[in-house]
Amino acid sequence: MRRTVTTLAACAAAAVFTLTGCGGGSGGGSGGTDKAGATPSAPAGSSAPAATDTAGATPSATPTQVLAQIKGDSGMEVVINSAVRDSGGFVTVQGTLTNQGDQPFTASYWRGTEMALVPSGPSVAGAVLVDEAGKKRYYVLRDTDGTCLCTTGLLLIQPQESRPFFAQFPAPPAGTTQVDFELPTMPPAKITISQG
Repeated sequence: MRRTVTTLAACAAAAVFTLTGCGGGSGGGSGGTDKAGATPSAPAGSSAPAATDTAGATPSATPTQVLAQIKGDSGMEVVINSAVRDSGGFVTVQGTLTNQGDQPFTASYWRGTEMALVPSGPSVAGAVLVDEAGKKRYYVLRDTDGTCLCTTGLLLIQPQESRPFFAQFPAPPAGTTQVDFELPTMPPAKITISQG
């Protein structure tokens, strides 16, 4: 009798322990699974777009704005996100270059007709802003060494790779807000200059 009572007590204790363990494990497990699922998805739902926006913000002040999209040779795509006039008399164009082709791309032709002594290398140094109304062309500015005030080092952009770019130009007259952005080998694109 004593042995039966002891056995029953041990079984009851084991059952309570097992149920508690299962309940805690199940609740903790599913809670943990829900938490694990919710932790990436809840922030991902709220912060992933912010991260994307931030990534887009690298090349431009307004990442969701697209002033122009240009598709050209070798599957290269140029997206222009901003063209901002500042008080110093400059216009800075910013955007993203994406290789939509299947071969690596080096921007040798985008540097324009530079002389061999100008050290910009593969770059967007050949970019031009064209003011049709004023009948003027504005070339990328250069520093005292002759290097362009633009993105350089555009070597071996891999398929599906994107890189931010910028190019700085002298500003057209204050009344000029519409210009064409031209890059060698690419079709021209109309863009609007905003005030910084």
